[in-house]
Amino acid sequence: MASSNDNLAVINALDTARTQWYHITAIVIAGMGFFTDAYDLFCISTVSKLLGRLYYFDPTTGKTGQLPTIVNNMVVGVALVGTLSGQLVFGWLGDKLGRKKVYGITLILMVTCAIFSGISFGSTAKSVIGCLCFFRFWLGFGIGGDYPLSATIMCEYANKKTRGAFIAAVFAMQGVGIIFAGLVSMILSKIFLGRFPAKSFDEEPILSTPPQADFLWRIVLMVGAFPAALTYHWRMKMPETGRYTALVQGNAKQAAMDMGRVLEIEIEEEQDKVLQFKAANEYPLLSNEFYKRHGVHLIGTMSTWFLLDIAFYSQNLTQKDIYPAMGLVKQANEVNAIEEVFENSRAMFIVALFGTFPGYWFTVVFIENLGRFTIQLLGFFMMSVFMLVMGIKYEYLKDHKWLFALLYGLTFFFANFGPNSTTFVFPAELFPTRVRSTCHALSAAAGKAGAMIGAFVVQSYTLDERVPKIKHALMVLAFTNMLGFCCTFLLPETKGRSLEEISGEDGGQDERYVTVKPPALVKEIARKKMRRG
Repeated sequence: MASSNDNLAVINALDTARTQWYHITAIVIAGMGFFTDAYDLFCISTVSKLLGRLYYFDPTTGKTGQLPTIVNNMVVGVALVGTLSGQLVFGWLGDKLGRKKVYGITLILMVTCAIFSGISFGSTAKSVIGCLCFFRFWLGFGIGGDYPLSATIMCEYANKKTRGAFIAAVFAMQGVGIIFAGLVSMILSKIFLGRFPAKSFDEEPILSTPPQADFLWRIVLMVGAFPAALTYHWRMKMPETGRYTALVQGNAKQAAMDMGRVLEIEIEEEQDKVLQFKAANEYPLLSNEFYKRHGVHLIGTMSTWFLLDIAFYSQNLTQKDIYPAMGLVKQANEVNAIEEVFENSRAMFIVALFGTFPGYWFTVVFIENLGRFTIQLLGFFMMSVFMLVMGIKYEYLKDHKWLFALLYGLTFFFANFGPNSTTFVFPAELFPTRVRSTCHALSAAAGKAGAMIGAFVVQSYTLDERVPKIKHALMVLAFTNMLGFCCTFLLPETKGRSLEEISGEDGGQDERYVTVKPPALVKEIARKKMRRG
C-alpha cells in the first residue's frame, strides 16, 4: 500500500478534510436528485388504480375500472426501463465527458418529463396511457443518470472517514421522496374529496369516479418537477471533482485550484506525479487488467443489486395490491375513486414513515462503525426471514393485519438498513476513477433489471390478489434475498480507506494481481509515455 506521502496532494487533502459546509451542500444538491427520483418512480403507485377507474370503467360489466395487466405493467414499469437505459448512457458519459458536464442534463429531463407526464393528452384511453408511458420512459431516462453521477460525485468529494455516511445520506433522500409521494397524494386526494364528493361504487358506479379526478393524478405526477428544478442552479455551480480532473484529465493545476477553493486551503499541483498516476491506471474496462483487479467486484455489485431490487421494487410497486389483502385499506367496491387514492396513499405514507425512512438513516449512522459488508449481510438475512414468515403464515397473518403490517414494515426497514443502501455505496468506492461512473451504472442497471422483474413478473403474479399467489411470491422473494446474502461474499469491506487504496490506483491494494511491482510499473509506463510524447 502506498503511504499518504506517496499519494497526490489533492487526494490527501480530500481524504483528510474535516467535515465542512461544502460536504453538506454536496449532500443536499445530490440528495435532492434522489428525492425527486423516488417521488417520480413511486408516486405512480398511488394513482395507477385511479387510471383504471377513469379510463377502463365499463358500467355494463358491474365492476370497478381496472387497468389490464399488461397496461398496468407498462404504466408502472416503463420508467424502470428508461432508468436502466439512462444509467448506462449517463454513466458512460460521466467517465468520458466528466461528471459535471452531464449532471445538469439529467435534471432538465426529469423536470420536463414530469410536467409532460401530467399533461398526457389523447382522445381515447389508449392514447392517454400511451402518451403517459412515453414521457415516463424519458423521465426514467433522466432519473437513471442521477444514480451513477450523484454517487460518483459525492464519493469523490468526501473524506475517507465519513465517505460511506455521506454517500448513504444522499441515497437516504430516496426515503424522503417515497414519504413525500404518499403525503402529496394523500393531501391532494383529501382536498379533492372535499371539493368533489362522490358515491361508493356499490351505491352508484358511474358517480364513484367524478370527472374532476382526472386532474388529481396529473397534479400528483407534475409535482415531481419542482424539487428537481430548484437544484439545477446549484448543480451547475459545483466544480468538477478533483479526482476526475487530476486522474482522468491529467490536469493537476485545475484540480488543485478547484479543490483548494472548495476546501479553502493551498494545494500543491504535482503535475509529474499526476501524470504517473494517470499512466499507471489507463487500462480500459474491457481488459484483462480490469478483469484481474475488479472482475469479481463487478460481478458482486451487479448480482447483489439485481437480487435486492427484485424484492425491493416488488414490495414498493405492489403495495396497492397487498394493502387490500392485508386489510389495511378498504376493497375497491367499498370506496369511490378518490377515497381509494387517499387510502392507498395513507398506507404507503405510514409504512414509509415507520419502516422505510428509519432504515436509510440507521445506515447513515452505523455504516462507518459496522461497515458496508456487515450491514448488507444483516439486511439480506433479515429481509429473507421476514418474507419467509409472511409467506408461510400468510393465512394467519391475513386475519391479524397489524402483525402483518409490522412484519411488512420490518422488511422495508432492513432493506434500507441493509442492501438497498449498501449496494449504492459499494460500486461508488470499489472501482478506479476513470471507470467509476460506468461501473456504478452497470451495477445500478443490473438492479433496475431486477426491478423490472418485480414490476412485470411479480406484480402480474400478485395483481389479482388471490392468496396463493401473494403467498408464493413472498416465499420466492425470501429465496432471492438469501441469494443476495451469498453474493455479498464477493465484495470486500471498504470503510476507512482511500478510494485509490481500495481501487489499487495508488499501486497498493491490488498488488497481488500485478506481475511488476506497482512503483516500478508506474515509472516504466511514465517513461514510455514521455518517449512517445
